[in-house]
Amino acid sequence: MAPNYLSPGVYVEEVDRGAKPIEGVATAVAAFVGYTSKAEDPRTGESLIGKPTLVTNWTQYTAAFGGFIEGAYTPDAVYGFFNNGGTRVYVVSVKTLGVASEDAKAISASGTLLSAGDKPVETLEFTAKEGGPLGNNITITATPDPVKDGEEPTFTLTISNNETTEKFAGLSLKKSGPNSVETVVKSQSKLVDAKIVAKDTKLVPAGETQLSGGKLETKPIGLADYTGDAAKRIGLGGIEAIPDVTMLVAPDLMSAYESGELDKKGVQAVQQAMIDFSERTRYVFSILDCPPNLTPQEVYEWRMDMNYDTTRAALYYPWVQVGDPLRPGKTKFVPPSGLIAGLYARVDDTRGVHKAPANEIVRGALGLEINVTKGEQDMLNPVGINCIRSFPGRGIRVWGARTLTSDPAWRYISVRRLFNYIEASIERNTQWAVFEPNDYMLWGRLNRDITAFLKNVWRSGALFGRTPQEAFYVKVDEELNPPEVRDLGQLFVEIGIAPVKPAEFLIIRIGQWSPEGGA
Repeated sequence: MAPNYLSPGVYVEEVDRGAKPIEGVATAVAAFVGYTSKAEDPRTGESLIGKPTLVTNWTQYTAAFGGFIEGAYTPDAVYGFFNNGGTRVYVVSVKTLGVASEDAKAISASGTLLSAGDKPVETLEFTAKEGGPLGNNITITATPDPVKDGEEPTFTLTISNNETTEKFAGLSLKKSGPNSVETVVKSQSKLVDAKIVAKDTKLVPAGETQLSGGKLETKPIGLADYTGDAAKRIGLGGIEAIPDVTMLVAPDLMSAYESGELDKKGVQAVQQAMIDFSERTRYVFSILDCPPNLTPQEVYEWRMDMNYDTTRAALYYPWVQVGDPLRPGKTKFVPPSGLIAGLYARVDDTRGVHKAPANEIVRGALGLEINVTKGEQDMLNPVGINCIRSFPGRGIRVWGARTLTSDPAWRYISVRRLFNYIEASIERNTQWAVFEPNDYMLWGRLNRDITAFLKNVWRSGALFGRTPQEAFYVKVDEELNPPEVRDLGQLFVEIGIAPVKPAEFLIIRIGQWSPEGGA
C-alpha cells in the first residue's frame, strides 16, 4: 500500500530492487567425539561430558579438556587438527581419563628403584599421590652422594613429570630420622610417596624408573555414548543441533578397540552411526580410521568386512607417527583422522572446497606405521581406502581422494563436499522466500540470486566450463511450477552444475618423432 502524502515535501523511500546475496557457508568446522583428560567448563566447573563444546585453539582445548593423556587419541587429533590448518572444532568428550569420579576409580601409578652394585635388589617403591594415568608421566632418578670415611652412604632423588621437578639430597634408607627417604618424600614431595623395601639400610638406590600402571577404571563405552540424545543435546544428537559442523571424527574408537572395550562389530556399529548421521544431516562428512598394525592386505579385508557404501565418508590408512608429548624425545602412532580434518580445512582456505584434499603435506607427521607401495595402493585405492604415503624429498602426503561409495558419479571427496557447500549455502540463504507470493516476481528473484552465487562459484574454479552457461543452469518457470503444483504451496527450482573433478590419473603419452619424416 502507498503511504499517505499529506503535506508538500520530498519523500525518500528505500526500494529492494537487487538480488539478495547468497553467502557461502563454512566448510571446515569439525566435531571430534572421544576421550579427554577432563571435561569441565573452566568458568563454572560444570561437567561437559557429552556436550559439544567449541574450541578455536589449543589453549582453549586444554582449559576445558586438559592436555595429552595416555589412552586417549582425541588430544592428539585436536592438536593435529589445529597444526594442519583447522580453526574451529566442537569437542564431545564421552569419557575422561584423568579425573576420578563416581564412575571412574583411580589406580595410582607405581615403580621400583634397585640398589647400586653387581647384585642389585629392590630398595624403594614409589606410588603417585594422584591416581590415574597422569602418574605414568613421573620419572624418578637416584644418584649416590659422595661418601666420606666413617659416614653412612646417602643418595639424592630427582622426581619429575612434564611440569614439575623435585630434588631431595642426603637421603638414607633408614626407617626413621630426619633424612629418612620415607619421611622426607612423604612430607615434601607433591608427586609421590616412597616406601623402603630393602632390609639393608646401608644400601644405596641407583638408576632411573618411570612409574606405570596408573589408570582410571571406568565403565565400558558403547554405541549409546556416541549417538547420545538429541533432546538432551549430547553426543551426536548434540552435534545435530549445530548447523555449522561439516566434518565428523571419532579417533578414540581405536582406543576402545585396542583396550577391548569395543570389538570389531562395536567399531563397525559406531562408524555406521557416524555415516548414518552424515546421511541424515546431509552436510556433515565423516572421516574414518582403520585399526592399527594392519598390513595392506589386512586393511583391504577389513574394508570389505565393514562393507560401507556412502558418498559422505572417507577412510584413511595407515596410522601416522608423531612426537609423544608425554615422553619427550620419543614418538608414537596415532589415527590419522584428526590431522586429515585439519588438512581439509587448510585446503578449503587456501584453494577452495572444490580442490581435492590430496597431494598435500601432513604437518606433524614424522613417519608412517607402514610405507605403502604403489602396487599395494593399486589394490586399496579402487575400494576407497585413501593412502598416506611417504615420498623421498617430498615429505608425507595424502595420496587418495575417494569416498566410500560404489557410485562413480560421487567417487571423489571434493565433488561431494562441493555439492554440500552449494546446497547448504542456497538452502540457508533462500529462507526469505518461504511464504512469499508464488509468482513470476519471486521466480525471477530466486533465479537472479542463485545465478549470481553460482557465477562466483564458477569464477573460483569450482565448476567446469569456459562460460557460466557451460558450467551451470538455473531453471524456475511455469513448466516446473504449473497451477496444480502452486496449489499445493510448492515451488520447484532446478539447478544443474558441472563440478570440476581431480586429475587422479595423469597419463603422459610419449612416442618417437622424427622432424624429417614425422611421427
